[in-house]
Amino acid sequence: MAASSNSSLSGSSVSSDPEDYQPPIWKSYLYQLQQEAPRPKRIVCPKEMETRPKYYGREFHGMISREYADELLRATDGSYLIRESQRQPGTHTLALRFGPQTLNYRLFYDGKHFVAEKRFESVHDLVTDALITLYIETKAAEYIAKMTANPIYDHLGYTSLLKDKLVHRLSRGRTESRRVTFVRDERVHTFRGPHWCEYCANFMWGLIAQGVRCSDCGLNVHKQCSKLVPSDCQPDLRRIKKVFSCDLTTLVKAHNTPRPMVVDLCIREIELRGMKSEGLYRVSGFSEHIEDVRLAFDREGEKADISASAYADINIIAGALKLYLRDLPIPVITFDLYPKFIQAAKIPNAECRLEAVHEGLLQLPPAHYETLRYLMAHLKRVTTFEKDNLMNSENLGIVFGPTLMQPPEQNALTTLNDMRQQKLVVQLMIEHEDVLF
Repeated sequence: MAASSNSSLSGSSVSSDPEDYQPPIWKSYLYQLQQEAPRPKRIVCPKEMETRPKYYGREFHGMISREYADELLRATDGSYLIRESQRQPGTHTLALRFGPQTLNYRLFYDGKHFVAEKRFESVHDLVTDALITLYIETKAAEYIAKMTANPIYDHLGYTSLLKDKLVHRLSRGRTESRRVTFVRDERVHTFRGPHWCEYCANFMWGLIAQGVRCSDCGLNVHKQCSKLVPSDCQPDLRRIKKVFSCDLTTLVKAHNTPRPMVVDLCIREIELRGMKSEGLYRVSGFSEHIEDVRLAFDREGEKADISASAYADINIIAGALKLYLRDLPIPVITFDLYPKFIQAAKIPNAECRLEAVHEGLLQLPPAHYETLRYLMAHLKRVTTFEKDNLMNSENLGIVFGPTLMQPPEQNALTTLNDMRQQKLVVQLMIEHEDVLF
């Protein structure tokens, strides 16, 4: 087995210095095993089954015994059928022949087929994935246990690149508040076509959900290898194509800032020349000019010119800030915490209500919390100019409630019913900014 691991397939990865980069040697032993895995063979029921669920095909044999299923499958490795359980009528079992035995799995359907966490569009795909996994884990159990022992991760430049970036940032003399350590944001990912782990260089086997991908830096690894990769993460700026409509956490990680620079720059410009502007945040700027600001940020980032010489009307800058916050794929008050804040606003006791809002704030992701804290401090300063701008905390709550909070189901009726609570949550955060944050 060890000798087989030296065979290679070319692949691409990341190097801290493109001029010194040499393609890694991928370990293709597991890929070869996947190619050797048994192929699924459906055992068709010879008669039409009236009790067959509509989401199963002719592989459904009705209520037959485990022993009879074993007889039907015995001849062919990889053969399978579905039977209804005799012990628990109404439940279904996938019977699968692998090697010298028939394996039985409780089979479920919720729009997709599954026996564990992976979900498949068809039973055929589920069986294919199961046979690949069983074959590889049977033939290469020892190899899999040892495959993280000599990772290529360090040699590909991820670690040195991260260290170099960190040293460079600190040497620029930035304030301590900007020195933030972020946790790698890993999500289970389905790779189309052969893919290799960028930690250990071994093939990621299976049809779907073969490994995890970091949504920030793009690192692709086995689930088990992800536990060994350093948690510090610096997204690759080449992967961040725009500023607006980009995930908030991803954006601040990419630029190593506590908040999106759009928020900082717009608020700075508004506080410089717009705090006394009547109807600030309520009065709309020209939509085409707001779109120009959006495009400027997407093209030029922090170098975008939003000064008075470029946009004399401060409502354009205020509108751009609202647009940025409204277009976030995950709102500042995240979808999963939305119900908690709505329920908090319904609490009749003022002290308990405030405490519930505070508990919700503490559960926000760091970038979301910091963005909200900075924005609320700004909006509180806006209210100190209420005599001029006519914007008190209630008015600002009406404006920013649906901007910062959106129900996860995106239902118009839910949004309409929750408007009062949305307004109240923002109003409370402005009025009690010093206590809540």
